[in-house]
Amino acid sequence: MSDMSYKELYLTQSPMIVSPDDKSAPIANIFGVPFDSTHSYKPGCRFGPDVIRDAFNNIEIFHPNLQVDLETANIKDHGNIQHTVVATEMLDMVEKITNELRKENKPIIVLGGEHLLTLGSYMSFPKQTGYVVFDAHYDLRDEYANTKLSHAAYLRRIVEKRGADNIIHVGARSFVKEELEFLTKNKINSISDKEIRLGNAARLLKDAVSSFDELYVSIDLDVVDPAFAPGVGNPEAVGITSRELYDMIISLEDKKIIGTDVVELNPSFDNGSTASLAAKMISTIIAMNI
Repeated sequence: MSDMSYKELYLTQSPMIVSPDDKSAPIANIFGVPFDSTHSYKPGCRFGPDVIRDAFNNIEIFHPNLQVDLETANIKDHGNIQHTVVATEMLDMVEKITNELRKENKPIIVLGGEHLLTLGSYMSFPKQTGYVVFDAHYDLRDEYANTKLSHAAYLRRIVEKRGADNIIHVGARSFVKEELEFLTKNKINSISDKEIRLGNAARLLKDAVSSFDELYVSIDLDVVDPAFAPGVGNPEAVGITSRELYDMIISLEDKKIIGTDVVELNPSFDNGSTASLAAKMISTIIAMNI
């Protein structure tokens, strides 16, 4: 047992994304976190990882604008972490697996599951890694539903541990007074949904990340309007379009994205469009970082 890696210990190793060329070196590592135990509105995000994979397997992953064809690339799918309903256990597994995969120096993609998982994955990267999060919510509550380890409080935990200098929050449109006060007090860099609607977001985001050599990108799918992405745990009306999200991701094309998570897909309320969007974002980020 002492010789086992954390990947062997904690991951199912049952890939759904299967490469046609698994003898070449992987260009990216993927694993899933089927966890939604702190959810209070629409639970079901634990079923997200496999549904994103299914969508990924059924969309075109040739990117002519980036001159990249992922059809023949080796994208290593490690399966999902072991199921747990205990937040501390989930975070411990995610942290250990991410740390282990980081040694391979390939982009890591984490499939959620709820947003709390980011506390385990992003915190495994060096402190100087820029953190860009797309989210309808700030997730800066001190606690939610009597727990500090909540999808609605994960970013506050990150700020408490690392400060706010490396955080760029994009697209918030639903939050409580406590969160806005914390954001202002800690001078967290944010790009509002209004700036996105005005067409300024790609330029503002490019400027905001200019000082970072490497980025971690977190995509909470509820940043997108429910008309485009109905299958999420906490839908918020009057959001951005899927095209606006895509354009912002593409604006990071010149940056090295070493970690990504896509969270909050709830298949129970989806018509397929949210999963398709998630798969498109993953495919694009991998293609941008080859």
